[in-house]
Amino acid sequence: MVAPESILEPDQTLALTVVSGQRQRLDRWLIDRVTQLSRSRLQKLIDGGYVSRNGQVCTDKNTPVQGGDRIHLTIPAAQPLALTAEPMALAILYEDDQLIILNKPAGLVVHPAPGHQSGTLVHGLLAHCGDQLLGIGGIQRPGIVHRLDQHTSGVMVVAKTDLAHRHLQAQIKAKTAGREYVGVVYGAPTTAAGRVDLPLGRHPVDRKKQAIVLLERGGRSAVTHWQVEERLGNFSRLRYHLETGRTHQIRVHSTHIGHPLVGDRTYGPGRDIGVNLPGQALHAERLTLTHPVTGATIVAVAPWPDHLVILVQVLRARAGPSSGNLLEQGAISDDRQ
Repeated sequence: MVAPESILEPDQTLALTVVSGQRQRLDRWLIDRVTQLSRSRLQKLIDGGYVSRNGQVCTDKNTPVQGGDRIHLTIPAAQPLALTAEPMALAILYEDDQLIILNKPAGLVVHPAPGHQSGTLVHGLLAHCGDQLLGIGGIQRPGIVHRLDQHTSGVMVVAKTDLAHRHLQAQIKAKTAGREYVGVVYGAPTTAAGRVDLPLGRHPVDRKKQAIVLLERGGRSAVTHWQVEERLGNFSRLRYHLETGRTHQIRVHSTHIGHPLVGDRTYGPGRDIGVNLPGQALHAERLTLTHPVTGATIVAVAPWPDHLVILVQVLRARAGPSSGNLLEQGAISDDRQ
């Protein structure tokens, strides 16, 4: 087996030997031993002629292997992504040869999509990372592990290698990566904290929106924990902890409990409150993860954007003595330490 923490470089050839007594089809045998690559990636390498058995190129994933067989796997150089790199200023919180963590500004689209064929975060990462991108699925591109809505700011992690991409995605799926958001909502919840466990799916009428959709009707499990951190008169500042990361999850769940995010014109009233906001008042403030190679714990904290700072200051001033930070008052506990 190739050690999970080892880095597979472009044009590297791995020489492996099938142990006596092992008999398995080629792709399954490789999957168990080259854990840095996904099943689909290994199958594409077989199809592409990058795997040989006993000196003969083998392009059939179903080929049986047995004890004594010599398997050679070549890792080809990643193919360039069919996008033009576009230099842009990036607020980098952490970076090494495996991953980059940054503070995404509100208004920046993460990935190219209809209406956003340029000027996305992916375009900027292509310019910043360049040849450091060793290939995600054979393509020289940044590995988007999780996304933030266009108008949601905050901390994001992006993989530079296939190994980091798979490892970080596994952490998100296993809920071992911690994600915390801060948001300002309309109204004042009657309790200090709560949990929303309601599945989400495409809105049955407006396909651009998400909605509460039963599992038996195609919805996907979605769990959001929330906690009131500050009372701001007719508004509240909440902290959210995510168990899942569904599209628009916090926005839909907040509206469902009767406290939509300020500035959210899709799921809330979106009325003018006298503060210029680029969209919903939601910021991904904190991300905790395990480094895919070293195993070290990384905690990245993204400073609040100016518009969120101003919003909270204005609401505090309006609320006067009635406002209060519940953490400072000791009304609720801070379990993030």
